[in-house]
Amino acid sequence: MMKGFLNRDKFLEILDNVDIWDIIIIGGGATGLGIALDSSSRGYKTLLLEQSDFSKATSSRSTKLVHGGIRYLAQGNIRLVYEALRERGFLLKNAPHLVKKQKFIIPIFNWKMGIMYWTGLKLYEWLSGSLSFGKSKFLSKSEIIKSFPEIKSKELKGGILYYDGQFDDSRLAINLAQTCVKKGGILLNYFQVISLLKKVGNKISGVLACDVETKKKYSIYSKVVINATGVFYDSISKMDESTCPIVIKPSQGTHVVLDKSFFSSSNAIVIPKTQDGRVLFCVPWYDHVLVGTTDTFLEKSVLEPKPLEEEIDFILQTFNKYFVIHTKKSDILSAFSGLRPLFLPNNFCSTDTKTKDISRSHKLIISPSGLISIIGGKWTTYRKMAEDTVNKAINIGNLNKKPSVTKNLKIYGSYSSYKSKNYHWNKYGEDEYHIKKLIDKNPLLGVSLISKNSSSYTEAEVIWMVRYEMARTIEDVLARRFRLLFLNAKKAIDIAPRIATLMAKELSRDEKWEKSQVAAFKKLAMQYYYPVA
Repeated sequence: MMKGFLNRDKFLEILDNVDIWDIIIIGGGATGLGIALDSSSRGYKTLLLEQSDFSKATSSRSTKLVHGGIRYLAQGNIRLVYEALRERGFLLKNAPHLVKKQKFIIPIFNWKMGIMYWTGLKLYEWLSGSLSFGKSKFLSKSEIIKSFPEIKSKELKGGILYYDGQFDDSRLAINLAQTCVKKGGILLNYFQVISLLKKVGNKISGVLACDVETKKKYSIYSKVVINATGVFYDSISKMDESTCPIVIKPSQGTHVVLDKSFFSSSNAIVIPKTQDGRVLFCVPWYDHVLVGTTDTFLEKSVLEPKPLEEEIDFILQTFNKYFVIHTKKSDILSAFSGLRPLFLPNNFCSTDTKTKDISRSHKLIISPSGLISIIGGKWTTYRKMAEDTVNKAINIGNLNKKPSVTKNLKIYGSYSSYKSKNYHWNKYGEDEYHIKKLIDKNPLLGVSLISKNSSSYTEAEVIWMVRYEMARTIEDVLARRFRLLFLNAKKAIDIAPRIATLMAKELSRDEKWEKSQVAAFKKLAMQYYYPVA
């Protein structure tokens, strides 16, 4: 088996043969995967356990931006912006098959605000230093209209062009997992931690975990245990100390996806201040346009958050305020929500604090038992978060001190020198070659699942995802590896039965499994699908 291929059965065999790990990470989102990569690349015996699929929750539901965060400048959080801009540069260098430079334009309707934006974006550009993505510049009204034919031109004065990054979040998660495996790490999805193991003195010595597929339980021992479960931080911390105070507040961000006919530009647009003070992005993504995001407090974290009607209404109303083509709910191809784990300040009061005012900086919490918890942060800074966490783990676990090497570590998939003209294939990086070799051996596998005229979404890709990317369910394929559920929920529902048949053969599952998978996926996908009855 090639290094970097994900093979669950092989990983389970290895699990049975390791007496004690250096580091166990709970949680397979951006933070956990980043920690696993940092740890394994330093040479530590590393195990990551994820209760569902990699990036199932928050990490597959972002705005698909690798950015410094222009709104954090307005909050005066220069340090966070500086750090994020540096990490943005490292990501472009280390994962060029998934991260790309993207032009963004802020339309100006008021000269006073325009001067303020211009000043802020010049600072943004300056903070990025040698890792700058490009110089910002002023655009005239006619240049803005040329770039965005659908924009309402009344009161439009001009705009500012600046550069940021765009990426595919859950595909990067898979590639991080693959890079970790190349460095000797072991990762298991559908593997749930049900309690923490402790030794004399109430110090953590490992975890009790359950294989969700077989229901088999494992006592797994480790020198360090890291809680990287994001919005589910409390569920693990309560296993450690049942009286542990809540220190995070979940904030829901909702996005809608529209056909590119509503937004034909290849440039993205940023509305920096909407009616309620939030930023609205309209970003071209995989031949569609992604519009969001909202910022709504929720009382509790759930694995599959649902877009709220008021969030959908807010996004469409704001979009329609700036663009001539009127959009309605029936135009939405997919709508999805993600939860952000926001760290609560000591003086937080939910009645007068908005989520946009809570810091996106990450925090490390060390409990008396030695449990390390990492919360907060964002995708762009995942690498720095991981480095900080492993540095702390070295001290807590008394591990041999080794420096982090991830600043210049190429992510799996980045070695492909070939750039496909088809945006769909670029996301595989070097694996595109291997997938197309499957098609060469059996041309029938090159048939598209969605269109006779398409060379993408092929049966070969599904087989590849099951064999080498640890896809275990229809949702794993359609939501996080193909991304089709996030782009067009109806098309995803339409091809679900064929996906089930292909997966059942690869996983040696029966017809009952196929039917239950299709039913479960359709039920899930209807939460993304509009029009709503």
